[in-house]
Amino acid sequence: MQIIPLTPTAATPETSRPDPAKLISGDPVHTTWNVEDRDGLYCGIWQSTPGKWRVSYDEWEYCRILSGRSVLTGADGSVQSVGPGDSFIIRPGFSGTWEVLETTTKDYVIRL
Repeated sequence: MQIIPLTPTAATPETSRPDPAKLISGDPVHTTWNVEDRDGLYCGIWQSTPGKWRVSYDEWEYCRILSGRSVLTGADGSVQSVGPGDSFIIRPGFSGTWEVLETTTKDYVIRL
């Protein structure tokens, strides 16, 4: 099939945590349903419980928040609060922190 639904039932969930060296607060647990992974394109659904960690992006990522609340803070001090219905792009070179205030679920498309 050429059309793949972007739902958790379309993939096996993978569970992880941020690298301890990047963890700032909390004990966030990430669950990822990778629906597509080929030719430098990744897409699926990601969920995290509350916590805060350092991030650094080498890739493009489009996100749409399905539920929950998070705050992305850039190394330059810029702050972006996101919640249900918000869509945004993270460009390569972004570094800062991702803080999950309320368990957050997003769908995403990553291009390397």
